[in-house]
Amino acid sequence: MSQHDPYVALARAAIAAYVTERRRIEPPRGLPPELVSRRAGAFVSLKKNGALRGCIGTYQPTTPTLAHEIVENAIRAATEDPRFPPVTPHELAGVSISVDVLSPPERCTEADLDPGTYGVIVESGWRRGLLLPDLPGVNTIDEQLRIARLKAGLGPDEPCQLWRFKVERHTE
Repeated sequence: MSQHDPYVALARAAIAAYVTERRRIEPPRGLPPELVSRRAGAFVSLKKNGALRGCIGTYQPTTPTLAHEIVENAIRAATEDPRFPPVTPHELAGVSISVDVLSPPERCTEADLDPGTYGVIVESGWRRGLLLPDLPGVNTIDEQLRIARLKAGLGPDEPCQLWRFKVERHTE
C-alpha cells in the first residue's frame, strides 16, 4: 500500500487484486488503528474523467471492521454497480477513488437537513434511498430529497421517514 490516504489505498488495493486476479484481499497489517478497531458504514465512489464510474456502500456496518467494510464495498463499487459495466484492469490507472465513512444515521426532519453537511436516507416500508452529502449539483434540501426519493422509488408526496448522517471523506 502507498503512503497516500490509507482508506483510499486500501480500496485501491482491493479493487486491483479483485479486478486483475479475482482475489479478495485481507486488510494488511500496519493500518491505522481506527480501520481495524472501528465498525462503520462506508461508501466507495469511483470516478473516471470526473464522471461517476461506480458507487456502492453500506450505511451501517456489515463486516467485523471498517477495513473489511472498505474492501467489500470497493470490490462491489468496481464490479456490481448496476449502472455501469465492471471496471477492467486497463481502466484502473484512470479511476480515482474516494471513501466516505458514515456516522450512525439519526432521525430528523426536513428542517434539520443541509445537503452540504448531511447525507440523507429516506425510508418508507422496505423502500429506502440514500444520498451522500456535499455532492456537485445538489445544493438544496429539495434537490437532495428529490434524488433520494427517486432512488427509493417514492413519489414526491409519499410519506417517509428521514434520517441524516455525516461523512468523513477520504480522497486521492
